[in-house]
Amino acid sequence: MMKKIAATALSTIALSALTTPAQAWWSNTHMNIVKDAVAYMAANPSTTNYNLLKSGVERAGYTMDQFTQVLAQSASDVDNFSDTYICGAVTGECELAPVWGAGSSLINYTVYWHFQNHTQGADVHGNPYGGYNYAKLTVWGSVDNLAASWLYGDYLDDGAGGLSGWFGDGTKYDSYNITEAHYRMGGYSTPDMYNGFQAAPFQPISNLLNYWFQQFLTQPSAQTLGYALHCDQTQPHHVWTTSSLNHYGWESWVDSNYSQLDDQSLVSQALHDLTPLQPSDTDIRALVTQSADIAYAQGGLVLSSTDSNDRLRVGRIMIPHAIAYVVTVLNRAALRF
Repeated sequence: MMKKIAATALSTIALSALTTPAQAWWSNTHMNIVKDAVAYMAANPSTTNYNLLKSGVERAGYTMDQFTQVLAQSASDVDNFSDTYICGAVTGECELAPVWGAGSSLINYTVYWHFQNHTQGADVHGNPYGGYNYAKLTVWGSVDNLAASWLYGDYLDDGAGGLSGWFGDGTKYDSYNITEAHYRMGGYSTPDMYNGFQAAPFQPISNLLNYWFQQFLTQPSAQTLGYALHCDQTQPHHVWTTSSLNHYGWESWVDSNYSQLDDQSLVSQALHDLTPLQPSDTDIRALVTQSADIAYAQGGLVLSSTDSNDRLRVGRIMIPHAIAYVVTVLNRAALRF
């Protein structure tokens, strides 16, 4: 594994590459996916639970436009959570992002909870598929290498009295016992698993989305439901699992060409690929994994190709399936309002 790290020098050019976004779908893309899902339901009330959803929203005192806006914004906001601090192996100082991430869209370390690695099987936590873990990557590039070099030996903040650097413990937020615990979903973890970024086994996005969906079921709100709609598992880089390999360029292209990708007829087809949630379902991890399977099987081309026709072909699979995922979750959520 060390050869991955040594393969890339910390040059000025390479460091500039690290400041490019690697957060999966961009903010506008996340918001458009949710808005398109609600619009699809409104246009297809006989095959979706739109009327039930609308009734519940209006009983709560909101218009559907207001609800959709909060839902869409919340789906985007997951990228900006201030919930993941990584601390220096030497200094012990804990930060939300590396200094080279300042001013870029790669602001928060929270992005590392947004992967589900379909190139590997079960992880050390007991998940069928793990999340981001540099030591387990089977595809990678300069951003992955440089992050692991820069953060080598650094650890996840686990609160006062836990792990520390050589010169102290500058804990700012107990990410291990709060964030990681939320996304653990009954699996096995120890702080030492996160003592060294280069081999830290971050929890998969399926657990993140499931946690927020269960929060919604416990106490329904548009915000918690929106968090459960942050469908990064439909972005191929997040299931092949790399922060590199045209990651930024692909997301930028999708954001700029979104209007060519969100055909409602393709959403109808995509819905046939996803298993509907039943009224009694409280766990959406199988649905998340099912949509990630599609991204893994049909989206890998964009890791190697920047051709517009290749991107268009993949985008017209991924975006309709992202919308279909949101529709599927909203159909179930409508039963809870």
